[in-house]
Amino acid sequence: MAEAVRRSGSWIACKPGCYECCIGPFAISMLDGERLRAGLRELERVDPDRAARVRSRVAEYRGGEDELCPVLDPGEGTCDLYEARPITCRIFGPAVRTGGDAIGVCELCYAGASDEEIAACVVDVEIEEDEEEISVQLALSI
Repeated sequence: MAEAVRRSGSWIACKPGCYECCIGPFAISMLDGERLRAGLRELERVDPDRAARVRSRVAEYRGGEDELCPVLDPGEGTCDLYEARPITCRIFGPAVRTGGDAIGVCELCYAGASDEEIAACVVDVEIEEDEEEISVQLALSI
């Protein structure tokens, strides 16, 4: 991802306070769930008040199309579990391809860029096999 950001340079609009991609539900893997649980445990250890706010938002979350992700701090516009965020969140923004021909980009990034300029920034990211293998191992251990 660092290479994708490097290639994209000033096209990247992602920064604290920008959370357009944190609106609405999306699927997560078992591994993502385990990472989030571990991240919340760590947050409870280092900042119990913030962890309590996350838990409160999670309890109120209904998964609506216009609803903010429950781990997003709406006041700061930042992810309270950033280090533990799901793969979808980790790869969203810069121009990446995770298999196939589709290139995923944030609609706020690359404003005014041509298809050719975006294509010059693309980095192929291999995640499915590693994520799937670890998810299967995790499922077998439960």
